[in-house]
Amino acid sequence: MRNRRGFALIITLIITTLLVTVVTEFIREVYMETTLRRSYLDGEQAVLMADSGIMGGVRLLQTVLAGQSYTSLNDVWKTKPLHLEDERGVIDVFIEEESGKLNLNVVAPPSGVYGDSYYAGVLLRLLKRLKLPTDLLDSLADWIDENEEPHRSGAEANWYQRLKPPYLPRNGPLRTLEELRLLKGFTSATFEALRPYITVYADTSGSPGAPININTASSEVLASLDEALSDELVKRIIDRRKSEPFKSPSDLVKVAGLEQIGTALQTRITTKGGVYRLLATARIGETARTIEAVARLGGSHAEFLYWREY
Repeated sequence: MRNRRGFALIITLIITTLLVTVVTEFIREVYMETTLRRSYLDGEQAVLMADSGIMGGVRLLQTVLAGQSYTSLNDVWKTKPLHLEDERGVIDVFIEEESGKLNLNVVAPPSGVYGDSYYAGVLLRLLKRLKLPTDLLDSLADWIDENEEPHRSGAEANWYQRLKPPYLPRNGPLRTLEELRLLKGFTSATFEALRPYITVYADTSGSPGAPININTASSEVLASLDEALSDELVKRIIDRRKSEPFKSPSDLVKVAGLEQIGTALQTRITTKGGVYRLLATARIGETARTIEAVARLGGSHAEFLYWREY
């Protein structure tokens, strides 16, 4: 009798343990499924919020551009990044003007002949200033030009076809900055060092030139505009635009020491940008989603040139 009772107790304990295990596993699976579902829904909502942040940033820019003949680092879109909160979550929007950067697509024209190109000289000076190899210009020209004759330090299809995996150069304008990583000599370190100062987006589609906004250009880009631009002259430009942004390219000649240089640069510079990079990050609980976009603005119209969600 005692043995039977002991055996029954053991069976009961085993069954109870199994039931507890099953119930625990069931609860865990329900919790995981609920958490995943909530995370998915939060992610979808965060994407929608980030999208609205991009559109809000575009509307802000359109309002600013409509109200003044110039753009500068003193504008509200730069001095006060958008920060919005509601019961759903938080959105942060950061805006950067692309027009204050050097457009690589005008550095090396499709013909591949860049020896007399003004913008090739700007890039060479910028590379030297950043202590980067000047051979990168040859690689850029070969990637963009339509022929198969490599420059001295460049590379054409036969070089790229020997890589693993092999691929072909575009033989046309760069479409994104990230594409630079594919070019000969453009390592990750090189790309990151150069990235803040360059763009592939022009204010006017198909234009052979890309004037640089002296109100938003970095000191490195400003110094690369002309060989005669010393650090002292660049400082004068930056000091002037902090207190009073340049309203037209002709204002540059009013800065002491820039009378001749400013005159020579009149067709190479601008004081109003038309292309902007917007970065909107939305957070709902522990979930965050980001949208990065580049928009070309013209009046009430916005043309998106780049869009990435992550």
